[in-house]
Amino acid sequence: MKVSATVKGCPERAVLEHLTSTWGVLVLGELACGTRRFSELRRAIDGVSEKMLTQTLRVLERDGFVRREAYPVIPPRVDYALTALGTEAAARVRALSDWTAEHVVEVTAAQRAYDEAS
Repeated sequence: MKVSATVKGCPERAVLEHLTSTWGVLVLGELACGTRRFSELRRAIDGVSEKMLTQTLRVLERDGFVRREAYPVIPPRVDYALTALGTEAAARVRALSDWTAEHVVEVTAAQRAYDEAS
């Protein structure tokens, strides 16, 4: 299987980085459960800073994975949801996340063995 994202400067590489970044994966996973407000996302994603969450949401919105809807009310209200493209991407990222969870014991054992041999 040839992955075009191996070519420096190709657009696929940037999209892949956005989808598989730590925060990208977690935001997609959380939004796969339904529409969320910014504060709900921040509480649900342990360790993400407000700045990083904002940046991640903007990148995912720019890529067409997330829809941002602002309501003209006071206090301001903004909802985030997955687009159809985002829903498909989230399912694929979820599969990788599930695989990782299933094999984390094996991976950490390999890491430990490597570190001990080094």
